[in-house]
Amino acid sequence: MARVTRTVIVGSTKLPRKVFRLLVELEGMYRNIVEQLVMYAIRNSVKSFIRLKALKYHEIRNLYPQLPSHYIYTACQDASTRAKSFLRLKKLGIAKREYPEVKKVSIWLDDHLWKPVGYTFVRIATHKGWVTIELEPHKQYWRYINRGWELASETKIKLDKRNRQLIIYLTFVKEVEEYSSRGYLSVDVNENNVTILVDGVAYLFETNIGRLVLGYYYRRKRVQEKYDRPYGRKSRIKKKIMRRLKERRKKMDIRWKLASIIVRVAYDKRYAIVLEKLGKRVANNMIARIKNKQLRHRIFQASFKGIQRAIEGKAREYGVPVIYVNPKNTSKLCPVHNALIIYNNGSRIGRCSIGEELWHRDVVACWNLLLKALRGDGSSAPSPVGLIPVDVRLVPLASNATHDPTTLPKGLWARRKPLPLIQNATIINKMKR
Repeated sequence: MARVTRTVIVGSTKLPRKVFRLLVELEGMYRNIVEQLVMYAIRNSVKSFIRLKALKYHEIRNLYPQLPSHYIYTACQDASTRAKSFLRLKKLGIAKREYPEVKKVSIWLDDHLWKPVGYTFVRIATHKGWVTIELEPHKQYWRYINRGWELASETKIKLDKRNRQLIIYLTFVKEVEEYSSRGYLSVDVNENNVTILVDGVAYLFETNIGRLVLGYYYRRKRVQEKYDRPYGRKSRIKKKIMRRLKERRKKMDIRWKLASIIVRVAYDKRYAIVLEKLGKRVANNMIARIKNKQLRHRIFQASFKGIQRAIEGKAREYGVPVIYVNPKNTSKLCPVHNALIIYNNGSRIGRCSIGEELWHRDVVACWNLLLKALRGDGSSAPSPVGLIPVDVRLVPLASNATHDPTTLPKGLWARRKPLPLIQNATIINKMKR
C-alpha cells in the first residue's frame, strides 16, 4: 500500500470585515514569529524542527501569550524548512544574501488549529477565539470528495487582501495498492510529441512544446526591448506584463492531460508503464555540444523529466506500476534485426541497414523500450516470464502493427477520452464534464 497525497486550492467567500481584520492581525503575528525563528536558525545553523522548538518555544510563547500554542509549533516547522533550504543554498554558494527574506507567508495549521465543518465550511482558531469560514468548492474539490479521498489533518491558509478572501490549501490522502501487471505500455518522450505503444500499435501525441517555448521566448524578448531602456530592467510595468504570460501553466496543462490519458489506458489494461531512466541533468547532457542559443533554450524548456514526473504522479494515484529501462540506442537499433537504422537529412524515418524496413524514430524507440523491459535489461525492469512473447524477431512482426504511428494532433486529444478503438479512427468521444 502506498500513501498518495494531492493538494487542492479552495477559496472562501468574501470575508466579513471583522473576520478579515482578525485574520490580518493573525497573519502579522505569525509573520513576526517566522522571521524571528528563521534569523535564529540561520545564525545558529539549526535545521531540525524539534531542536528549534526546544530552543525557542518558551521565549516565543511568552511574547505571544494570546496566540494558541500550536501556532508556535507550526511556525517552527515553517521556519526550519526555510532555514534548511537557505543553508543548503548558502553551502553551494548560490545564496545572494546573508539572511533569507520572508516575503510571502502561508500560515501552517495542524489538527488543533482548524476543523472542517461538513464539506463547505471550516473553523480556524485565532488569538480571539474560533471563526467559521464558508468555502467556495469547485469541480476538482468535489471530484476528490466523491472518489473517497480523505482530508489530511494539516493545511495551510493565505490571505488574499485584494479580494478579501482566504485561500486554503487542502491536502487529500488516499491509500493505493499497486497491482501486478499483465503487460507493458512503453512511453517515449520528445520535445514536440509523446509516443506510446499499446498492444503493438503506436500512438503519437503532438504536444508542440517547441513552438510554445519559442513563441513565449520572442514575446518576452519584445517586452524586454520595449521596457528595459526607458524604464529599467526592474520596472513594475515589465513585471506586470511578464506575470500575465502563461507559459508554465500551459506546459503543466499539457503534461497532466497526457499523463491522465496514458495512465488510464495502462490502468484499464492492467499494464505497467515503461519509461526511460534519465539522469539528473538531462538537458545539460543534451546541449553539451550545441552552440545555437535558441536550440539550447528549447531543450532546457522542453522538460523531458517534467512529463515523466507527471506520469509517475498520476500512476501512483491509480496504483499503476512504473519501471525504468536504459534508453541507450533505443532509437538507433532495429528491434527485428538488432542492426543500425540509417536516418538521412535529419528525417525521423529511417531504414534498417539489414532488413531495409522503414521505421519511425519514435516508434522504434517504444519497441526497444518494450523489449528491454521484457528482457529485464533496464535498471529497474523485472524479467517477467509469460507476459508477452520475448523473441526479438517475432514481437514486431506478430503484432500486425505498421512502423508508422497513429498521429493525434493536440486539438484532438487535449479534451478527449484515451485512444480510439481502432488504429486509424479520427473521431473520439468527448470527455464527460
